[in-house]
Amino acid sequence: MFRKRLMKNERPVFPKRAVITAGMPYGNKNLHFGHVGGMFVHADIFARFLRDRIGKENVIFVSGTDCYGSPILESYRNQKEAGYQGSMEDYVISNHESQKRTLEDYGFSLDFFGASALGEAGEIHRHMSEEIFYKLYRNGYIEKLSVPQFYDEELEIFLNGRQVTGKCPIPGCTSDKAYADECSLGHQFLPSELLHPVSCLSGRKPVLREVENWYFDLENCIDMMKDYNDFLRRHTNTRKYQMETVEEFLKKPLLYVPKKYVENPEELSRRLPEHRCMDEPKKNSFQFEFETLEDRDKAKTVLEEMGIHYTSGKTLVPFRLSGNVEWGVPFPDCEGLKGLTFWVWPESLWAPVSFTRAYLRQKGREEEWRKWWAHEEAMVYQFIGEDNIYFYAIAQTGLFTGLQVPRGTKPDMEKVYLTHIIANRHLLFMDVKASSSSEIKPPMASELLEYYTKDQLRMHFMSLGLSSKSTGFKPQVFLKEEERTGADTVLKEGNLITNVFNRLIRSCFYAVQNNYAGRIPEGEADIKIKNRAEETVLEYERHMYNHEFHRISYLLDDFVREVNRHWVNHVKLADSRGDTALRRQIVIDCFYACKVMAVLVHPIAPEGCEKFREYLNIGEELWNWEHILEPISFYVGDLSRHELKVLEPRVDFFKKHECQIGQ
Repeated sequence: MFRKRLMKNERPVFPKRAVITAGMPYGNKNLHFGHVGGMFVHADIFARFLRDRIGKENVIFVSGTDCYGSPILESYRNQKEAGYQGSMEDYVISNHESQKRTLEDYGFSLDFFGASALGEAGEIHRHMSEEIFYKLYRNGYIEKLSVPQFYDEELEIFLNGRQVTGKCPIPGCTSDKAYADECSLGHQFLPSELLHPVSCLSGRKPVLREVENWYFDLENCIDMMKDYNDFLRRHTNTRKYQMETVEEFLKKPLLYVPKKYVENPEELSRRLPEHRCMDEPKKNSFQFEFETLEDRDKAKTVLEEMGIHYTSGKTLVPFRLSGNVEWGVPFPDCEGLKGLTFWVWPESLWAPVSFTRAYLRQKGREEEWRKWWAHEEAMVYQFIGEDNIYFYAIAQTGLFTGLQVPRGTKPDMEKVYLTHIIANRHLLFMDVKASSSSEIKPPMASELLEYYTKDQLRMHFMSLGLSSKSTGFKPQVFLKEEERTGADTVLKEGNLITNVFNRLIRSCFYAVQNNYAGRIPEGEADIKIKNRAEETVLEYERHMYNHEFHRISYLLDDFVREVNRHWVNHVKLADSRGDTALRRQIVIDCFYACKVMAVLVHPIAPEGCEKFREYLNIGEELWNWEHILEPISFYVGDLSRHELKVLEPRVDFFKKHECQIGQ
């Protein structure tokens, strides 16, 4: 198992094959800083590391534009009202191409960035969606339910999810906006539970009308989910807060009834379906726990008839698969239900599988996709934001288990093929949560590149510790002049490579050119340097295995600065003594250390490291982790015959942004 919790000093084992995915941006927007800094940077660093660690032919990194869904429909409607002349497909294509350009500008190494509605990937995705429905249907997990949907009586139309706004019914939720059946923080609920609903089209309160749709039987997966969450907690390196978030939903259906509305608790209990009442003295509400959603809904009816206010607790509810939105993946006609489309969330969960198949089809190997997604030697790593834990860690777990184990058979959750979810906390803007749907608008990812290099941003985003806490992104260039104090925090981590590492590499090359005819002196690095390098490599590997990228940032900072001090102090000493043997040893030591550093930094700031490899005059084998602690002679043989590429004056391996020159 490739996500086990490591024992102290245990070296991690990585899979023979790996798929890395980064959460899909909606097709109605360009990428803002949160898409890039909160998710794509980490996914790309890990994908690049694995290519070096297990071989690039054994890694596939995919993502794509999420083309369907009511947010896109609503954005397109607003664009049309503002004069946009193109079709829905034109609109999605333009956003997809914009997203793709931004990802390329940041140097992300995606093997495939597709679009769920476009081209060959869209064709595969439509076919796969149909396959998945029928498989779940045969396995007994699909049910046809009549559920209320919001209807605008003034306009005489059913409203899609984003055409209704209100307040989230989940107690304690801090979301600034809720929609028909989910809020901006990812809480799921039934449309009938939304508080204070308003139609975005007419501004009036919509009514609820019954509509038949297909649902996945997620509410009956609680026991299975508990088993799986317990397994993850005991045996894996899954993030603790992520498992705690999942645990919140694995409760029996609950209703919270404020005590101030209940005159006679015993009389109320007699009128409710079978339940367990919890009355904690310090709590302001009674908690009524029910065995089934049906009993909970009967209790709601009783409370409404009595005029008693209540709120619902988090629990698993039927997971909708179909809808009546015209812009969507066609849903198979079945049991008299026709003309439906897939709801965007379920089909977006298997979209990365469709993208993997599309990528492999380009290679003539589409039939091999199961070797990547459902094989004991493979692992799928999915980088997401914390708002989407419900969908990836809960709904997807149910769906993917249902595809492998027929209903009625108790699944062995250690043997079901499921993905490894890596959920990052919120990347805030100036300590405030910002999104395109909130009042605080985030800067676009492309804007940042006008002030910082991609390497500076990658280094900074990596360091923020999103594995355990929400963190603010505070670029000084977006502050008013009078608010700017001290150094720009965004540059702190980048300075390690643009200043310290860059200077160290240049010093090594110039020393060789000036004193050793362009050839690295033969000899073995000092044992202290070798031991320090080995310690750093093993610790780096463990942090990468656990996706603790901020710890890698600290580790690199310590190692690079320590070796730089080794250079500065000993060169001064050698010069003061006229000790040529000491100077020669320092060059050997630091070239060895720089070689190790370059392999470690390669996944994070690849272009400068590739330039180092080019001037070192060594091939791609330099990045092979099997040989990371080998001396440079291992790659080139006789050092006395191996010439380095000449480094001209003032050539940088890691550059600053042009607007920072002279600062």
